[in-house]
Amino acid sequence: MMRIQRGLRHVTRSRKKTSGLPRDGLTMADLAVLAGVSKITVSRALADSPLVSARTRERVQRLAREHGYKLNVNARNLRLRRSHTVAVIVEMQPSSDRTMWDPYPLTLLGGISQELTSSGYSVLLTTREGADAAAVRGADGVILLGQGEREDAVRRFDKLGLPMVVWGAKSASDRHVVVGSDNRHGGASVAERFVSIGRRHPVFIGNPEHPEIAERLHGFVDELARHGIKPLLMRRDEFTLTSGVDAVHSLARRKVRFDSIFACSDLLAMGAIRALVELGHQVPSDVSVVGYDDSPLGASFLPPLSSVRQDWQEGGMLLARKVLALVEGKQAQSEVLSTTLVLRAT
Repeated sequence: MMRIQRGLRHVTRSRKKTSGLPRDGLTMADLAVLAGVSKITVSRALADSPLVSARTRERVQRLAREHGYKLNVNARNLRLRRSHTVAVIVEMQPSSDRTMWDPYPLTLLGGISQELTSSGYSVLLTTREGADAAAVRGADGVILLGQGEREDAVRRFDKLGLPMVVWGAKSASDRHVVVGSDNRHGGASVAERFVSIGRRHPVFIGNPEHPEIAERLHGFVDELARHGIKPLLMRRDEFTLTSGVDAVHSLARRKVRFDSIFACSDLLAMGAIRALVELGHQVPSDVSVVGYDDSPLGASFLPPLSSVRQDWQEGGMLLARKVLALVEGKQAQSEVLSTTLVLRAT
């Protein structure tokens, strides 16, 4: 009998809550009372945030439908002083040789978008040239893909005054949260491979003014030095197929002796192979070539390209998680992802 009475009292309280609601529409506070949760939980549940359990989300959304409540997103963001938008700035200059649909940056963007949208955030994608737009300045945080030469892009976008996470290589002077691959290990693994197959005259193609490329070069040089080998640096500012072709033709014109090439990107490596074939060299019997990125295009190239693999999907997800932590006022640490040398036919 007591159990029935307690049940009746519970029903009576619920009815009182419902009967006292305004007739001209529910507020978020009203809906929170009905659902027995906080207002922030209601806001997150209506935005399908994974921070709220599926059961609570369903209950809040059902009550909202029953009472005709609709979330005013603009009003919510104004109250929170947030846009629920993260600006993703791609530092590279897109071109016909190096497009935005290449694995870099597309795969990184996939991981970023997956993580941000599941947390109720929108992605504002732009390049370096469009990053001064008002929408970027109004974002809650910034993810910068690429540090630029001598980290000039980092310094430029740091002036926005927004929480920022960077894809690249961590330097001793950089106070930002940086996510990137173990570029030094990647370079060392290529050097180890060249030494193991008897290559004594290696060439590195790339622009070491970029922190990531500098780390690849340092790892490559340091490992070769252990075996008394000193590589030749061919600086090329553009990470494109055309630039790789030009680098090898320049070596030929200068009559430089070389038997192996480590290119800091797959596009550069494929361009180098094209030029080698044009000059009558056999790959890999005359010259071994290794790229960096392990792109699908490199894997399907003829001959299939050996390359250093970095996990862009995981990198993108980490970038998103860390920028959201900073937006929430939490701590975030830089992180380095492992690399793997994938051997194919070159």
